Amino acid sequence: MAHLAHYRESHPLPFVITHWINLVGFILLIFTGFYIHYPFFPNFMSQARGVHIFFGFVIVINCIFRVVAAFFIKSAPAEGTRTVETDIHSWLPQKGNRHQLGAWIKYYLFIKKTHPLGAKFGVPQKISYGLIPFLILFMGYTGLCLWAPAQQVGFFSAGITLLGGLAGVRVWHYVFMWVFIIFIFIHVYLANIEGLSPTFMMFLWKEHPGLTYDPETGTITGYDDLGGSAPKTEAAPVAK
Repeated sequence: MAHLAHYRESHPLPFVITHWINLVGFILLIFTGFYIHYPFFPNFMSQARGVHIFFGFVIVINCIFRVVAAFFIKSAPAEGTRTVETDIHSWLPQKGNRHQLGAWIKYYLFIKKTHPLGAKFGVPQKISYGLIPFLILFMGYTGLCLWAPAQQVGFFSAGITLLGGLAGVRVWHYVFMWVFIIFIFIHVYLANIEGLSPTFMMFLWKEHPGLTYDPETGTITGYDDLGGSAPKTEAAPVAK
């Protein structure tokens, strides 16, 4: 069965840019974080700390911008359509998939072969992506608690005490780094379970042909070949 078309309306350019910033920032933060925890080659600690602190601020600012922008920038609420609405709707319960949690879990675990048709993000995606801003802010906060210039500020010194001292903060920061790493692998899997078209769209802003979808009726309306040869297809209802 053909997959839904991937249009640029699903991921507007500002969100492609923020995604690139996240990719570069996470890679550098994870690398320098491991190095700070266990220096595996000499004479790099000062640079590692500087890069880590700088990109920590970059990721937090990027996260805040992404959340605020969701209330103003419009995007398609589903793949296969160029219809747009304010992006925040894609992160909230939607008529197109709020009833599909069980169906999505079965699909991701290969128990169910039928791909649920609905909103842009599957329900597990929506839940996990919605938690990420909180995780980023927590990592930013614990990172600043470990940064000497911030440790005397009341807001951060209180956190140090609450989390069990600097040793406790380091443990929390390190554990949640692993949470981030696990999330990245899960994110790559969930985003590309149908193929690499979503990755090409998100990183190269490259559209991909496929089925067109009407989010109002929950049906397949045709096939967009983006200028190539189009196979015939019939309308299909949303998988329940």
